[in-house]
Amino acid sequence: MASQAPVEAKTQGVRRAQAAQTEAALKQAALVVFARSGYLNTKIVDITREAGRSAGSFYTYFPGKEALLEALLTDLLAEADGQVGQAAHSEDFSDRAAVRWHVATYWDFAKHHRTVLAALQQAATIDDEFARRVHELTRADRGHMADHLRVAQQQGVRLPGDPDVVALAIEALISTFAERCLGPKSQDLEHPLTDDEAIETLTSFIAGGIGIRD
Repeated sequence: MASQAPVEAKTQGVRRAQAAQTEAALKQAALVVFARSGYLNTKIVDITREAGRSAGSFYTYFPGKEALLEALLTDLLAEADGQVGQAAHSEDFSDRAAVRWHVATYWDFAKHHRTVLAALQQAATIDDEFARRVHELTRADRGHMADHLRVAQQQGVRLPGDPDVVALAIEALISTFAERCLGPKSQDLEHPLTDDEAIETLTSFIAGGIGIRD
C-alpha cells in the first residue's frame, strides 16, 4: 500500500497542473474575446470555443462570466501590489516625483490591461452588486493612496479634503482620463497625447490640486 502513495501524489499533481492550465486558458481566451466583442456581447460559449475547451468545463472553474472577470481583476491587483516594493516607490506625496511615479505606474497598468478595465466598467454599469464587489476589491489600493496623502499632510501639504475622499477623486480622475486617452474614443481626440504628455498633465493636475508647489 505504501508504494501507491507516490503514484497517487504524482497523479494529483498532474491533475492540478492540468486544472491550472485550463483555468489559465479560459482567462486568456476571455481577454481575447472581450477585446474583440466587448464584455457585454461575450457569451460563455464564445470563451470556451476560443480556449478550445468544452462549454461545460467553464463551470468547473467559474460559476459565471462575472466570476471570471473578478478573477482577472484579482490577478491584476496582485500584479500591482508587486510594484509597490520597487525601489522608486515613495510614500511621500509632498514630493511631486512620488506623485508622478504613481501616475506613471497606473498609466502603464491601464495601457497594458485596458481590456480588463473596460470589461469591469461595462459589467459594473449593468450590475450594481458586481460594482460593489469591485469597489471592495479595490479598497486597499485607495487606502494605499490615502496613506500617502496623510504623509503629505504630515509634511505640511494642505489637502483640499479628507485623504480618503481625495484618494477617491484622484482614482476617478486617472481612470477616466486613461479610459478617454487609451480606449477606442482616443481616436476622436483632436490632440492625441503621448504617454509622457498624459503622465505629466495628470501629475501637474494632481500635484496642484493637493497643494504641492513645484
